[in-house]
Amino acid sequence: MEAPSDLRADLMTLDAVENEETLAEPIDSADVEVSTDRVEGRHRQLSARIQLPYSPEQLWQILTDYDHLADFVPNLAKSERLTHPQSIRIEQIGAEKFLNFKFRARVVLDMAENFPHQIAFQMVEGDFKEFSGSWNLHPISDRLTELSYTLNVLPPRTMPIALIERRLKRGFVVNLCAIRDRARELFGAIA
Repeated sequence: MEAPSDLRADLMTLDAVENEETLAEPIDSADVEVSTDRVEGRHRQLSARIQLPYSPEQLWQILTDYDHLADFVPNLAKSERLTHPQSIRIEQIGAEKFLNFKFRARVVLDMAENFPHQIAFQMVEGDFKEFSGSWNLHPISDRLTELSYTLNVLPPRTMPIALIERRLKRGFVVNLCAIRDRARELFGAIA
């Protein structure tokens, strides 16, 4: 099913705005590596990684503070732990604004924690057809950790995949930089 013509016009405008926004908002992202794989059809697997001068335990503390992620992750409007008898379940709402257009996406995720190496998640409800992935923490030395994020996503047909893919890739950079900045705030800058 194709998007209505007025929505397609808005999305074409969004692409132009996105390019202006990217140029207007420089992000200190030199250390973030992002990649995309087209799995099948509209399925995408996106990955990002960064090396940070903090222990896995310190980064774990930030990543599992589910109720406060929206306080420092710019494109996260809400992050809240929900009561669930069998798992760690969180609700997140991502939001970005492009001039007069606001994009919002909601997911309810079941989290599987394997301290301090991996936090896997699987969508149980939300605006995507599929949404799953993981945060992985690989110690390189006593005070250096590679933090990687992998997302498997299948957006609904009403969301243009190219636009979603570009926004997610940019969001990965913003999110990893926000985690780095939060670690600096909590634990200090490491020389």
